[in-house]
Parts: sequence; C-alpha cells; structure tokens
Amino acid sequence: MSTEANDNVDALFEVAQVVNSILEPSELLAKVLEIAIVHLSAERAFVLLADAAAPGGFTVVASRNFTETDGASRLAASSSVVSTVLQTGKPVLSFDALTDQRFEASTSIIAQKILSIVCIPLRAGDRLIGAVYLDSAKSRHAFTDEAVKFLTVFAGLSAIAIENARKFADLQEENKRLRNEVTTPAKFKGIVGKSKRWRDVLELVEKVLDVDVSVLITGESGTGKDVVARAIHFNGARGQKAFVSVNCSAIPEQLLESELFGHTRGAFTGAHADRKGLIESAHEGTLFLDEIADLPVPLQAKILHVLQQREIRRVGETRDRKVDVRIIAATNKNLQDEIAAGRFREDLFYRLNVVTIQLPALRERSEDIPLLAESFFLAACQAHNRKVQRIGAEAMQFLMGNAWQGNVRELQNVIERGVVLCSGTELRREDVATGNPGPAATSGKNLDEFEKDLVRLTLNEMGGNRKQTAERLGVSLRWLQYKLKEWNIG
Repeated sequence: MSTEANDNVDALFEVAQVVNSILEPSELLAKVLEIAIVHLSAERAFVLLADAAAPGGFTVVASRNFTETDGASRLAASSSVVSTVLQTGKPVLSFDALTDQRFEASTSIIAQKILSIVCIPLRAGDRLIGAVYLDSAKSRHAFTDEAVKFLTVFAGLSAIAIENARKFADLQEENKRLRNEVTTPAKFKGIVGKSKRWRDVLELVEKVLDVDVSVLITGESGTGKDVVARAIHFNGARGQKAFVSVNCSAIPEQLLESELFGHTRGAFTGAHADRKGLIESAHEGTLFLDEIADLPVPLQAKILHVLQQREIRRVGETRDRKVDVRIIAATNKNLQDEIAAGRFREDLFYRLNVVTIQLPALRERSEDIPLLAESFFLAACQAHNRKVQRIGAEAMQFLMGNAWQGNVRELQNVIERGVVLCSGTELRREDVATGNPGPAATSGKNLDEFEKDLVRLTLNEMGGNRKQTAERLGVSLRWLQYKLKEWNIG
C-alpha cells in the first residue's frame, strides 16, 4: 500500500471518530472542511446542501478561505463543476482546470485562475443531499485519483454525520417547541395535553369551574383524576379555600367515619379530645373523594346526607353541624356495575353524577405523550438536580410506542427513573426501557397487582424510604403504610 493510501486510511479513521462525535451542525460542517483542506492540501473549500427554498435547490452552508469578492455561494451557483456533480451524482476531478475541455467555458475558473479541482457528491442512502468542493490555484496536480477515493469515503461518512446533526437540530427545535406548548393555559397549570380528547376534557372542566355542582370524574387508574379535581377547585370560585383529598380505599373502614366526620371526646377508645373531621376541614372549599366506589355502603348513606342537607354529625355527638362544601368524586370503576352488584347506592350515584368528566386513557391520546414526557423530564431534572439536557429520539420513539397500562402515572415514573439513572446528557432508550420497564408494561395483571408492583418498585428506588415513596407516587403516607401492611411488604 502506498504512503498516500496509508495516510488516507489513518485520516479516515480520524474522520470517523471526529465527525460522529459532533452533533452541532455548524461545528460539524466546519470540521468537515478543516479535515478535507488539511489532508488534501487544498486552499479553498465549501459544502453545499439540499435546500428546497434556494434557487437551484442547493445552498452553500459552510466555506473556508473565500473572500467577499469570490464568495463560495457565487462560485457554487456559476460553477460548471458543481453543476455536473449535482446533475450526475458522480465525483469530478480536474488536474488542470484551466486546460480541461470540460470546463473551458467556465468564466469562474478562468477569472479566478483555478488550477486543480475536486468535487464529491454527498449521499444519504439513495438521496443526493449536497456536495463537497475543494480547489487550488497554486498547483496543477494538487489532487490525485487516490484523493478521489479518499474523498468518496470521506463524503459518505460526512453525509451520515450531517444527516444525524440535522436530525439532532430538528429534535432540539421540536423540544423547544414542546417546552413552549407544555405551559397550557395558565388557569390549568399542571395539566398538559393538546389532543382532541384532552381538549374536550378541559372544555368541560372550564364549564364547571364556577358552577357549584357535584362532579364525578371517571377513568382508569393513573389518568390524572386528582389533577383534574385540583384544577376545578383552584380555578373555581372556591379556589382560595381548602382542598381536602380523601382516598376512600386507603383508610381502614373502622377509622373512615371518624376521619371524615370527626368525633367527640370519649366517643370510642382513644378519642381523648374533640376532633374535626375532613369534611369540616373542607368547609367553604372542596372535598375530593377519590376511589368513591370503595366507600363502605353505610358511609355512602352519610355522604348522601351531606349532599342533600349540607350538614354532618361527628361520631359520638347528638347535634348536626352545617357545612358548606363542594364534593368532587372520582373512581376507576364502573359505578353502574357496582350498583347492580349492590356495592354502591343508586341514589348517591345520581347525587354525585350531576356532571361526569370521563378521562381518556393515555393510549387514547398518544399524541400528548411527547408533551407529557417533556413536562415530566424537565420536572425530574429540576427536582433531582440532574444535568440531562434532552430526551433522545430513540427514547421518545419507545415512549410513543408503549401501551402505558398505568397511564400518565406510569409514564411519569418511567421518565423520572430514567433521569435519575441516566449517565449522559441525553435520555436514551435504555434509560426508559430497562430490563424492568415498569410493572404496567406486563400484560395479564389486574389493577391491584399493577398497584402493588408499582409501589414495590418505587419503594426499592427510594431505598425503602416510605415518605419519599409516598411523595413519588402522589399518595398519602398513611395510604402507603396501610397498603404495605395489607400486602405484607416490609
């Protein structure tokens, strides 16, 4: 192998390492020209790329050593060399351009006294995406056939790198756009989505903000029922008053009545003082009854009394107390089925069901996944002081293709875990699609099994810290402790 060939191999190895490590388009193009000029001892060079908006469909995107009077753009537009390469898709090499019959009519070559020229097409697969041009006015034999071979391979590597850089730039722009869109209308801060299904939800939410009626929010676990309930409260007429959330499935049945209605001193063993219940705590505000289908039937009658009479009676007390409270209820169960099974009172259903807001599953509004993912990504980076800069294209592709059985809550958990575990500046597919991509990704599980797996996974991630686990899951510490005891998880 000749010395020149050996030099070419070494240079291409350097090229492969360098150009594929640069994702900023302008920096990459400058490096491409630098390598080409130095290795081939050229004096001037430029890169032009396809541009539908430019005359002729191509435009110069980077150049080296061209003055204002002999600008690269002017040369590219007038040069028969460049035109030949773009039309044929084949490289052009001229050892002596001034006497080359192919270019004897080229005024630019004559005017600038160009002696040697080489121009190589840039291809991405079967597509011609541009060309690299180099020339010399000092030597009639600056470029050789070996140089053409080198430049052909060089151009192939460069084209791939340029395409990757372009995609990266497009992704950055898209992320920037998503960041802007993440901030949905100010009145619904924290609610993210632009799909038709989600806009329909927000329109209904807006209609009930200042209308003091009961609202029933339905939807699968993890669809954001609590978020919508808070939006109704904090953006409505009661927004300056208390918002009290109660998970009806999280409090043991024997304690639930006391928790809701309060008790008097001596009402039962351990009642050492009068205590206000959660309903009274929500006076003039909103009481959110999450998982209302799990409310024991005897307490359903008492909640119905609150809705009808606007009064409560503490456990152990003989008098009623007036309360002014708006009730928003939520469930992931079909209440009509619960009524048919005798587990839910029909009269309470009709009192609660003045307005129903059905939340779609995440798989039914998949176009919102990029917005949600970006929102959770930014929040996780800030919460954990992580320097991850972006969600990679392959990671986003995985997120878009997931069924998300656990809906928005699962997506948030996966993004946050990925940010915590990510070792680079870009969230990769392996960061969000680990060997255990989340309990909800496993089919054949009922909601209780999914909930149990999600709690166990999050507890492990938090190093067994129950308070942090409850905060991560968005549940109360009391609910978490009750569930751990029920599932016998230490």
